[in-house]
Amino acid sequence: MLRQELMWALVVLIVIWLYKSFIPPPPEICGTPGGPPITGPRILLRDGRHLSYQEYGVPKTIAKFKIMFIHGHNNNKKDPFLIAPDLFEEFQIYIVSFDRSGYGESDPDPNRTVRSMALDMEELGDELKLGTKFYVMGYSTGGTLGWGCLKYIPHRFV
Repeated sequence: MLRQELMWALVVLIVIWLYKSFIPPPPEICGTPGGPPITGPRILLRDGRHLSYQEYGVPKTIAKFKIMFIHGHNNNKKDPFLIAPDLFEEFQIYIVSFDRSGYGESDPDPNRTVRSMALDMEELGDELKLGTKFYVMGYSTGGTLGWGCLKYIPHRFV
Protein backbone atom coordinates (compact mmCIF):
# COMPACT_ATOMS: atom_id res chain seq x y z
CA MET A 1 0.00 0.00 0.00
CA LEU A 2 2.78 2.45 0.94
CA ARG A 3 4.65 1.56 -2.24
CA GLN A 4 1.58 2.35 -4.38
CA GLU A 5 1.12 5.73 -2.65
CA LEU A 6 4.78 6.58 -3.22
CA MET A 7 4.42 5.68 -6.91
CA TRP A 8 1.38 7.97 -7.25
CA ALA A 9 3.22 10.77 -5.46
CA LEU A 10 6.15 10.32 -7.85
CA VAL A 11 3.81 10.42 -10.86
CA VAL A 12 2.18 13.62 -9.57
CA LEU A 13 5.58 15.25 -9.01
CA ILE A 14 6.72 14.32 -12.53
CA VAL A 15 3.50 15.74 -14.02
CA ILE A 16 3.95 18.98 -12.06
CA TRP A 17 7.60 19.23 -13.17
CA LEU A 18 6.65 18.64 -16.81
CA TYR A 19 3.85 21.20 -16.63
CA LYS A 20 6.16 23.85 -15.19
CA SER A 21 8.81 23.15 -17.81
CA PHE A 22 6.33 23.93 -20.62
CA ILE A 23 5.02 27.19 -19.14
CA PRO A 24 7.05 30.12 -20.49
CA PRO A 25 8.46 32.63 -18.03
CA PRO A 26 6.66 35.96 -17.72
CA PRO A 27 7.81 38.47 -20.33
CA GLU A 28 10.55 40.92 -19.45
CA ILE A 29 9.26 44.27 -20.68
CA CYS A 30 11.86 46.79 -21.83
CA GLY A 31 12.39 49.70 -19.50
CA THR A 32 10.88 48.00 -16.44
CA PRO A 33 12.91 46.96 -13.38
CA GLY A 34 14.65 43.70 -14.24
CA GLY A 35 13.78 44.06 -17.91
CA PRO A 36 16.17 44.75 -20.77
CA PRO A 37 17.24 48.35 -21.43
CA ILE A 38 15.68 50.56 -24.09
CA THR A 39 18.22 51.19 -26.85
CA GLY A 40 16.18 52.95 -29.52
CA PRO A 41 13.39 55.47 -30.04
CA ARG A 42 9.81 54.59 -29.09
CA ILE A 43 6.46 56.33 -29.38
CA LEU A 44 3.68 56.24 -26.81
CA LEU A 45 0.51 54.86 -28.39
CA ARG A 46 -3.04 55.99 -27.56
CA ASP A 47 -3.59 52.94 -25.30
CA GLY A 48 -0.44 53.55 -23.22
CA ARG A 49 1.83 51.00 -24.91
CA HIS A 50 5.19 51.87 -26.43
CA LEU A 51 6.10 51.04 -30.04
CA SER A 52 9.81 50.90 -30.84
CA TYR A 53 11.04 51.90 -34.28
CA GLN A 54 14.17 52.51 -36.31
CA GLU A 55 14.67 54.76 -39.32
CA TYR A 56 16.85 53.99 -42.36
CA GLY A 57 17.82 55.76 -45.55
CA VAL A 58 17.63 59.38 -46.57
CA PRO A 59 15.85 61.98 -44.41
CA LYS A 60 12.09 61.68 -44.81
CA THR A 61 11.87 65.34 -45.85
CA ILE A 62 13.69 64.59 -49.14
CA ALA A 63 12.58 60.98 -49.66
CA LYS A 64 10.70 60.06 -52.83
CA PHE A 65 9.59 56.77 -51.28
CA LYS A 66 8.49 56.59 -47.64
CA ILE A 67 8.14 52.94 -46.67
CA MET A 68 6.86 51.36 -43.47
CA PHE A 69 8.44 47.91 -43.06
CA ILE A 70 6.69 45.10 -41.13
CA HIS A 71 9.02 42.36 -39.92
CA GLY A 72 8.28 38.63 -39.87
CA HIS A 73 7.75 36.17 -37.01
CA ASN A 74 11.28 35.74 -35.64
CA ASN A 75 12.62 39.12 -36.68
CA ASN A 76 12.62 42.71 -35.50
CA LYS A 77 12.97 46.32 -36.56
CA LYS A 78 16.57 45.79 -37.66
CA ASP A 79 15.65 43.77 -40.78
CA PRO A 80 16.02 46.66 -43.29
CA PHE A 81 19.63 47.00 -42.12
CA LEU A 82 20.37 44.28 -44.69
CA ILE A 83 19.50 46.61 -47.58
CA ALA A 84 22.55 48.05 -49.36
CA PRO A 85 23.05 51.69 -48.27
CA ASP A 86 23.67 52.76 -51.89
CA LEU A 87 20.09 51.84 -52.78
CA PHE A 88 18.70 54.24 -50.20
CA GLU A 89 20.64 57.11 -51.75
CA GLU A 90 20.12 56.15 -55.39
CA PHE A 91 16.34 55.84 -55.12
CA GLN A 92 15.83 58.39 -52.32
CA ILE A 93 14.27 55.80 -49.99
CA TYR A 94 13.27 56.35 -46.37
CA ILE A 95 12.24 53.27 -44.37
CA VAL A 96 10.82 53.14 -40.89
CA SER A 97 10.77 49.69 -39.37
CA PHE A 98 9.18 48.92 -36.02
CA ASP A 99 9.03 46.11 -33.49
CA ARG A 100 5.54 44.66 -33.61
CA SER A 101 3.68 44.39 -30.28
CA GLY A 102 5.51 42.00 -27.98
CA TYR A 103 8.67 41.91 -30.10
CA GLY A 104 11.98 43.61 -29.33
CA GLU A 105 11.50 46.84 -27.44
CA SER A 106 7.76 47.25 -28.09
CA ASP A 107 5.33 46.55 -25.27
CA PRO A 108 3.12 43.46 -25.59
CA ASP A 109 -0.55 43.82 -26.49
CA PRO A 110 -2.54 40.86 -25.14
CA ASN A 111 -5.57 41.98 -27.18
CA ARG A 112 -3.74 42.47 -30.48
CA THR A 113 -5.52 41.83 -33.75
CA VAL A 114 -4.73 42.59 -37.37
CA ARG A 115 -6.91 45.69 -36.98
CA SER A 116 -5.06 46.93 -33.88
CA MET A 117 -1.77 46.35 -35.68
CA ALA A 118 -2.95 48.48 -38.62
CA LEU A 119 -4.03 51.25 -36.26
CA ASP A 120 -0.64 51.11 -34.52
CA MET A 121 1.00 51.60 -37.92
CA GLU A 122 -1.26 54.52 -38.72
CA GLU A 123 -0.41 56.11 -35.40
CA LEU A 124 3.32 55.58 -36.00
CA GLY A 125 3.00 57.22 -39.42
CA ASP A 126 1.21 60.19 -37.87
CA GLU A 127 3.72 60.54 -35.03
CA LEU A 128 6.67 60.47 -37.44
CA LYS A 129 4.89 62.83 -39.85
CA LEU A 130 5.17 60.53 -42.85
CA GLY A 131 2.37 62.38 -44.57
CA THR A 132 -1.08 61.26 -45.61
CA LYS A 133 0.19 58.31 -47.68
CA PHE A 134 3.14 55.93 -47.50
CA TYR A 135 4.23 52.56 -48.88
CA VAL A 136 4.05 49.33 -46.86
CA MET A 137 6.42 46.41 -47.22
CA GLY A 138 5.98 43.23 -45.19
CA TYR A 139 8.29 40.26 -44.91
CA SER A 140 6.96 36.78 -44.05
CA THR A 141 4.28 37.22 -41.37
CA GLY A 142 4.64 40.96 -41.89
CA GLY A 143 3.24 40.47 -45.41
CA THR A 144 0.05 39.07 -43.96
CA LEU A 145 -0.26 42.08 -41.67
CA GLY A 146 0.33 44.34 -44.65
CA TRP A 147 -2.71 42.82 -46.35
CA GLY A 148 -4.67 43.47 -43.15
CA CYS A 149 -3.66 47.12 -43.34
CA LEU A 150 -5.22 47.30 -46.80
CA LYS A 151 -8.51 46.39 -45.18
CA TYR A 152 -8.39 48.72 -42.17
CA ILE A 153 -6.40 51.77 -43.31
CA PRO A 154 -6.40 51.70 -47.14
CA HIS A 155 -6.58 55.50 -47.32
CA ARG A 156 -2.99 55.72 -46.00
CA PHE A 157 -1.25 53.78 -48.77
CA VAL A 158 0.23 55.02 -52.03
